[in-house]
Amino acid sequence: MAFRPLDTLAAVRIDERDQRFLDGNGLRVGYDVVGTGSPLVLLHGASSTGREDFGAQLPRLRHAFTCYLPDARGHARTVHDAARGLALDDLVADLVAFVDGLGLGTFDLIGFSLGAATALAYAMGQPKRLRSLVLVGAATEREPQTSVIRHLADVDRIERQDAAWAAALARRHDPFQGEGAWRRLMPAIAAFVAAQEPPSPAALRRIELPALVVVGDRDPVVPVPQAVALAHQMPDARLFVVPGCGHEVPAKRPGLFLEGLTGFYRSLGTVG
Repeated sequence: MAFRPLDTLAAVRIDERDQRFLDGNGLRVGYDVVGTGSPLVLLHGASSTGREDFGAQLPRLRHAFTCYLPDARGHARTVHDAARGLALDDLVADLVAFVDGLGLGTFDLIGFSLGAATALAYAMGQPKRLRSLVLVGAATEREPQTSVIRHLADVDRIERQDAAWAAALARRHDPFQGEGAWRRLMPAIAAFVAAQEPPSPAALRRIELPALVVVGDRDPVVPVPQAVALAHQMPDARLFVVPGCGHEVPAKRPGLFLEGLTGFYRSLGTVG
């Protein structure tokens, strides 16, 4: 889950003309679009946005892909009362409505943390829609993610110990979702994580497409053995363990993550 503000600003400033809205699954989904080429959908982590999680990679990705970065329900511009909860089925249905609304036939998909859970569930259900799949920080077991996220998402703790992050969360979500929205979002994220069921081996075997599983070697949410097991259970998956990094690989080790992405897409003939 993207529970910390970035150390630096996103490398790409999204032009107002690239900020758009699409109606689908009962939501008005806010999203950004940059680049030219085949479609690539990027799903951000919990409490974050796509431009923040993937901003450092967009300058390169935009030359090979048209990058679509939707805000998840309850996040930033996609208005949803988080007090009503978050459910994986809803997030997957949101993704279905989003790509259908864009008229995408097949596409490449990247998901980080909450976005990785959504991307993985989508891939298990509709693998033929995907050309490739990248999962970053994808937890497949209840622990340690449930305990770690319960602690990190505690609103009282955030307000007592991390005023800067509380302010960043308020700036990110409250202007669109309403005052105090981030305080409703964080417990919804913790409940979402606690409710997740591990994917079955049979469902993972249905993902017969090129995949890349990315994990930081110091990730407190997704231990490396979980990522190894996930990669081994998908028929055509590679594993990229990022050294000296915790959960937030795209933001904390942006160069290494970009190298891993570029090598993966180059092996598929997607980029030169």
